[in-house]
Amino acid sequence: MHQPETQPRPSIWYRYRVHPFRRPPGLDGMAEQVPVVVVGGGPIGMLTALGLARQGCRCVLLEAELQVSQGSRAIVLTRRSQEILQTTGVVAPFLAKGLPWSSGRSFYRGREVYRMEMPHDPDDRFLPGLNIQQQYIEQYLAEAIAAEPLVDLRWGSRLAGIEQDADGATLRVDTPEGVYGLRADWVVAADGGRSSLRKLLGLRMEGRAYAGSFVIADIRAALGLPTERLCYFDPDWNPGNNVLVHREPEGIWRLDFRLPDGETAEAALEPAKLAERIEAILAMVGKPGPWELDWAAVYSASTLTLPDYVVGRVCFAGDAAHLLPIFGVRGANTGIQDADALAWRLALVARGLAPAALLRSYSAERVGAAREVCEEAGKSTRFMTPPTEGFRVLRDAVLSFTLSEGFCRELLHWRTSRPHVYAHSPLNAPDDPGFAGGVPPGAPLRNVRLAEDDHLYDHLGRGFRLIAFAGPEGPDAALEAVLRAAAEAPVPVACLLVAPRALPGRAEAVVADAAGRVAALYDAPPGSACLARPDTHVCARWRRPTPALLRAALDTACGKG
Repeated sequence: MHQPETQPRPSIWYRYRVHPFRRPPGLDGMAEQVPVVVVGGGPIGMLTALGLARQGCRCVLLEAELQVSQGSRAIVLTRRSQEILQTTGVVAPFLAKGLPWSSGRSFYRGREVYRMEMPHDPDDRFLPGLNIQQQYIEQYLAEAIAAEPLVDLRWGSRLAGIEQDADGATLRVDTPEGVYGLRADWVVAADGGRSSLRKLLGLRMEGRAYAGSFVIADIRAALGLPTERLCYFDPDWNPGNNVLVHREPEGIWRLDFRLPDGETAEAALEPAKLAERIEAILAMVGKPGPWELDWAAVYSASTLTLPDYVVGRVCFAGDAAHLLPIFGVRGANTGIQDADALAWRLALVARGLAPAALLRSYSAERVGAAREVCEEAGKSTRFMTPPTEGFRVLRDAVLSFTLSEGFCRELLHWRTSRPHVYAHSPLNAPDDPGFAGGVPPGAPLRNVRLAEDDHLYDHLGRGFRLIAFAGPEGPDAALEAVLRAAAEAPVPVACLLVAPRALPGRAEAVVADAAGRVAALYDAPPGSACLARPDTHVCARWRRPTPALLRAALDTACGKG
């Protein structure tokens, strides 16, 4: 019988809540069948569940523990992740609590050698990074789920077994009050790097695990430093290795440093040795003084992925699907893009609005994205933890050159996580050759600042998004026909009309684009339109759309093409 911890986890700053176990109908002999079961109540599982609900699909979310995760873990949300949280309708508390930032500095042997400014456009609502601890990420998502009737979050429920057949899967769920069976049409494996579903199905990842271990330590201290990424190479107290320093909310600081080769996790976490190293880091940043330890852990870097994210009736996402280095904040942020890409497809399939073949495109897109991340992150990882003596000699040579030569400093750029562009997705319609710029199929919709605290993303509805561009008198007859076809489509399509002025009385949402900036950035004169998937990636655009073109693009994007 599963017995999760019932005492709040220890923390000097976060007040853990132990959620009650609610007895499910299955323990009383009642048969249950649900469209989707999501296994794993971390950020990826919760966001997938909310994404399913946003598309009208009911699900059960199983979480083995009774409280949110221990330790800050994933602490940086990228701009793309913030956009996904916004389109899911949950971003407000993250912005209220998190610390936005856009720059970082790198040091070599005590000298600053590189300053990184991450790209930020005046049209962007969010800065490139937002620091917030994973406890808060999970708390805010759990609070959103509590207000969502289509998600049944079951705390203290551990997956114990699964049997698949042609029509679904039967799960055995272990709880503090016994084991019960739960039938699902589809299952999402979002149960982390030690995925029980991955093990139960006998799946193996491809790629490589890197030598070298790192310590993460969260401390509370009054350092008075700005919110930016600090990276120190070859410090006196840790020669040949590196240290990362990040500011977190609540006066907490993330210290992340590489261990000397051969040192075990047990030795690294020995209290006296850990304290000595923390004090050395504080002295290194010029802020010696009192501090308190909240949490510490040891991790290593890997670039691993499953070759297929859909296995029978099970769809994999997040660390259950891939294990990626934290360098460039790729782990959780890649998983958030997984959740965004999976939820809308699975909702359509589970609701009978699209064939199961649509899920193959999820696997193709996200496996491709993970392999791309593995390639890029591998470069960063080999720099941070050289796998061979040859790589170490090359890395050290680059670092030494940074003291006197500017040309090699860009090699210290940490290749941060970015939105993936699905240029070759099978869900894309052929692009209209009339476009010379704008947002091509596969790319996410571009945000545009409309006014103070008002951006294009603020006006996007649920489901597919049709953005239609009209003149000052409103849509012409051809565009009106396309808008009617969108309203009659078999899948939800939210229409947004962009025009030089407000158009009172329209059924669609209207954005007044008096200066023509939205039209210019989308290369969209009056009469044109673009269609975006529910995850905001463009799948079609036309200079002169027609109802037939729209219907064909929707069929293609739903896996019917």
